[in-house]
Amino acid sequence: MGRRPSFPLGANYRDMDRSAFLVFIGIMGFFGVFLIFPLLYVFRGAFFVEGEFTLTYFRLMFSDPFYQESIMNSVKIGIFTTLLTTLMSVPVAYLMVRYDFPGKRLMQGILLVPLVMPPFVGAIGMKQLFARYGSVNLFLMQLSLIKNPIDWFGGGFLGVIVLEALHLYPFLYLNVAAALANIDPTLEEQAENMGSSGFGLFRTVTFPLILPGYLAGAIIVFIWAFTDLGTPLIFDYRKVVPPIIFGMVKDIWVNPMGYALTVMTLSVSVFFVIIARRYLARKSYEMLGRGHIVPRVRNITGWRLLLVYLLLFIMVLAALVPQLSVIITSLAEQWFLTVLPTKWTLEYYQIAVTHSVTVSSIMNSLKYSVFSTSIDLVLGVLIGYLLARKKFPGKDLLDSVAMLPLSIPGIVIAFGYIVAFSRTPLNPFVDPTILLILSYSVRRLPYTVRAAYSGFQQTSVSLEEASLSVGAPPLRTLISITGPLIMANVLAGGIISFSAAMMEVSDSLILAMQEQYYPITKAIYGLNLRLGDGPYVASALGIVGTVLVTVCLLAANKLLGKSMGELFRA
Repeated sequence: MGRRPSFPLGANYRDMDRSAFLVFIGIMGFFGVFLIFPLLYVFRGAFFVEGEFTLTYFRLMFSDPFYQESIMNSVKIGIFTTLLTTLMSVPVAYLMVRYDFPGKRLMQGILLVPLVMPPFVGAIGMKQLFARYGSVNLFLMQLSLIKNPIDWFGGGFLGVIVLEALHLYPFLYLNVAAALANIDPTLEEQAENMGSSGFGLFRTVTFPLILPGYLAGAIIVFIWAFTDLGTPLIFDYRKVVPPIIFGMVKDIWVNPMGYALTVMTLSVSVFFVIIARRYLARKSYEMLGRGHIVPRVRNITGWRLLLVYLLLFIMVLAALVPQLSVIITSLAEQWFLTVLPTKWTLEYYQIAVTHSVTVSSIMNSLKYSVFSTSIDLVLGVLIGYLLARKKFPGKDLLDSVAMLPLSIPGIVIAFGYIVAFSRTPLNPFVDPTILLILSYSVRRLPYTVRAAYSGFQQTSVSLEEASLSVGAPPLRTLISITGPLIMANVLAGGIISFSAAMMEVSDSLILAMQEQYYPITKAIYGLNLRLGDGPYVASALGIVGTVLVTVCLLAANKLLGKSMGELFRA
């Protein structure tokens, strides 16, 4: 959301809406307890030991070769994942926005499929396909194309990058596509009249105009890849920061290094967000408004059409490989030293929907997600209403704090909850239910805030003024007049929050420590470690969760359409 006028410090406070200010205080109290306080607790643990200020653990972090390598590996994963998603997303977004061809709408839907499955679930199936004696190596050896098996995933490093990119490119694609669609076509036409064309036109005119949208998506991709916990764990690639923090959770009271690593993770994430915003603030990307903008769309035929189909086919095939690999794994009864399973079964799905652990995990995820989404809907509508309709001191602060969770890694919030609340009645070592609900809610709240704010912005305030002028109280006006008009936006934001909570990884892996409280993702991780049929049952459970998320995302896309990308901006 763009900046909006804040309440001037020297303004006439008689113009202030006092009830709005009280609601603002209450919302800031919620953020203070469940977002700011845990972060401050982590900082205290990192810089103060036994009441004395110290930098010992930061010196150790940057001097010990193990920690140095782990930090560099995490940064490399973030950078290379962002570069790979850029190579995948920008050309495809340009094709989908600027050209028209048969099957375009189908391709637009398929390109978003990777959103439905967390990369660490896809990694289970990909390990089966690309293992040392997995399907791909066996197939190439049968064709005599290779003699010895290839380590496709580089000991796990390349595997993490590929899986992250295949999952995250839709975030960048949605933002770039939305930015391209909003470009005033006359700007490019004027450049063409002056002799610019092809890549030169894209580099000098088009890309600078879509840079804000690109950076908004790229920041999300980098932070997600840099702080992802599940995928490195599945690939057993432990020399990165998130798995190290994960391994220190239970010993945090005797080893404060976890605090320092968490502060470093948060600092890197915030640093990149600040750098991107300051870079954009120094440049002007505004275009003269000319009403509704119609993007430049050209028909494509002949050999160019075949080239487009080939590019999209390769892109879609790559995007679907993790999903297909998990489906095959979930159906394989016998699969050993063969390219494809020799026998198929639905037994693992039966276990996934009947076994006590898997059934309780599904029910737990539904419970956590329903309650967290309910909180998000209430707070999202209130915050959106305050930002769009009310005047009070602290408006900019509320806007910034409401969007802050998009810039804070889930592993940081989860670790903060562990250290801040473990000696309170909310102790996650005893029962993590409330903290899981709150962590899901805090992390996904920006989606409902943005959706609600967009709805209020699109609704004329004159309708509310007319209701108030005939004596209707503000709450009744909001419920009976404005509510139905913004319902599609609010529902879409809630659906996105619900689906993200259903397959949340970092918070679930860290906070859920006892089997009876496992959500789906923690159950998948636990099953994957089980010998025998563990990975197969984990794959089946992953598909069950993916189906639930797919239904949610289809509903959200139906409600929001092209503006869905606006929910994924840092």
